Amino acid sequence: MYKGLLLVVAAAAAFLYYKTHAPLENVVADAEPQPIAVSVITPTPEPVFRCEGKQHCSQMASCAEARFYLKNCPSVKMDGDGDGIPCETPPLQCTF
Repeated sequence: MYKGLLLVVAAAAAFLYYKTHAPLENVVADAEPQPIAVSVITPTPEPVFRCEGKQHCSQMASCAEARFYLKNCPSVKMDGDGDGIPCETPPLQCTF
């Protein structure tokens, strides 16, 4: 009889120990990561410049305008050495 009582007490002690010392389940840490959908919409900017018949550096207001004309407009005379950089001499002196 003492063995049976001792067995019940040991089982109860083990059960109480398990309940108080068992690691807690972290539902958040164990969860599968969910992908986050991010939608980036960048508006296409309207071109600031238009081909209006300008051909020479003296007609340009900025290096940005000169680069636009050299890249997009026909019959421009702004790249004497043909390196793709317009108006490398004063007054604009574009460097890139």
